[in-house]
Amino acid sequence: MLSFFDRAPARFPETAMRRLFSPLLALLLIVSLPVAAGEVEDERANEASRVLAEILRIPEESIPTNLLQEAQAVAVIPSVIKVGFMVGGRRGRGLIAIRGSDGTWSHPSFITLTGGSFGFQAGVQGTDVVLVFRTTRGIDSIVNGKFTLGADASVAAGPVGRTAQASTDSQLKASIYSYSRARGLFAGVALDGTHLGIDNKSNQAVYGKGNTARAIFEGRAGSGSDALVGFRDKLEESTVKQGPEPAPAPAPATAAVPVK
Repeated sequence: MLSFFDRAPARFPETAMRRLFSPLLALLLIVSLPVAAGEVEDERANEASRVLAEILRIPEESIPTNLLQEAQAVAVIPSVIKVGFMVGGRRGRGLIAIRGSDGTWSHPSFITLTGGSFGFQAGVQGTDVVLVFRTTRGIDSIVNGKFTLGADASVAAGPVGRTAQASTDSQLKASIYSYSRARGLFAGVALDGTHLGIDNKSNQAVYGKGNTARAIFEGRAGSGSDALVGFRDKLEESTVKQGPEPAPAPAPATAAVPVK
């Protein structure tokens, strides 16, 4: 059997290597984290742009145009996950942009959507969620902290398609209208009691340290990445107000045929 002194020298190189490489490994991890975080946020922004484009692609099965044109804020949360048995929960991350006084859209801020519900809910559901804010009520609450749908502002399932176009102005009463596209086992999403909050970590990963949601909305945090600019451009394209359709051109006059 080897004595302590026989075994000890074999341990010293291992200990020395750990002392040498541990700080280097930690340094590499710290350096790589911002890049990875930025890539994750860009992927989320691209996904939100894709969801918005796909939902609006078919007018007969989409959000009425005039509702979008009058919206004060729009949030898109791709792949909200709902998991539960007897007690369920929701979790999602997405983007929100608000309309400025000049009618243009702000740069988007990252947000989180969380909440729970009760009842028999066996299964897992991934659902794309779009929220259309008809008023400014609740927007300040989102910027300053968490916002609860149904408590801080009324929320309801929104009208869909061209047939709802004419009735929206007179019949829409809720402050926020929600839309969902289910890709899992459930047909829809119930949003009362769900919380919206600012994802400050993601915002700072893309816009830079110290930038708040208010700074982003007010244009004091730069434009962010190309993926965020793409989301804003898609929102502008989808909500631009169209002018009245031009009157049809008069039919060309035909020369009279002389009677023989």
